[in-house]
Amino acid sequence: MDLLADYRRATMFFEAGDPSGAARLLEPIVDAEPGNAAVRQLLARAYFQSAQLNRAEEQLRELVDRDPSDHYAHHVLGRTLERLNRHTDALRHLRIAAAMYATNNDYRVALQRVESRVGGSR
Repeated sequence: MDLLADYRRATMFFEAGDPSGAARLLEPIVDAEPGNAAVRQLLARAYFQSAQLNRAEEQLRELVDRDPSDHYAHHVLGRTLERLNRHTDALRHLRIAAAMYATNNDYRVALQRVESRVGGSR
């Protein structure tokens, strides 16, 4: 197995709008290299884009556990939890992401959207 070639193919699948195809290629790479954050992040994004939200959550929690300063992982985890209608859980991660990267408009908009869903009280 040529992991780099498979990663490049997975990236092409993802960018071409086939997140499920990308995920199929990325799963064995994550198994072979569990500490590779870039591969795990792309797998999480592929799961998110293909509505495999529980799988996305699993990968994103692993990323956040390994690197709590990864604002993007917090943001996508928050978005995943939002799509799972777990708004209170999402709020924590969206707040962390927005605090870490305050100038990111996408982070701010997602945070405001979820705050409005939970009443901004948490």
